[in-house]
Amino acid sequence: MASFFHVRSSFGQEASISDFTVSNSENHLLMYLTVSNWFTEDMEAAIHNGIPITFVFNINLFAKRPNWPDKKVNEHEFNHIMEYDSLKKEYLVHRNERGDSKATASLEEAQKLMSEINGFRVLALDELDPQTSYTLRAKAKLARKTLPLYFHYLIPFSSPWNFETKWHELTLQLVL
Repeated sequence: MASFFHVRSSFGQEASISDFTVSNSENHLLMYLTVSNWFTEDMEAAIHNGIPITFVFNINLFAKRPNWPDKKVNEHEFNHIMEYDSLKKEYLVHRNERGDSKATASLEEAQKLMSEINGFRVLALDELDPQTSYTLRAKAKLARKTLPLYFHYLIPFSSPWNFETKWHELTLQLVL
């Protein structure tokens, strides 16, 4: 799938996924990642004018099958939404995979909350076959519904908001 628009930071870098790793707890496969180079000055202006920013994260786990297409074992889609309360002068970040909302006066802290996934439970370990290799894929995109109806025709910075990171993959094997 090709993407024709990319968010670029002031240094000209594309938004991307970094620090993509997995570990496990006693019972679950856990995922960690960060979306880097995604925030622009236009986004800062928009959020201060009441337009929320929504990330959609897609997480897929595939079982590798020799000589056959890989089998999708599990998939997740969830949002991170950043809003600004101009009366309280604070940012509110909703992370629906955690079911929480955090308020902060710091834009830097709000960006960090928005762009990081720490310890997301992908799947219970007892659902994984130790004899099978797996591929974990992750992607983040800015939701098209971020701008209210017809605002995308009026606001000149809307097109750079149509970004999607590339799929990032990790291959893993359960070790007992």
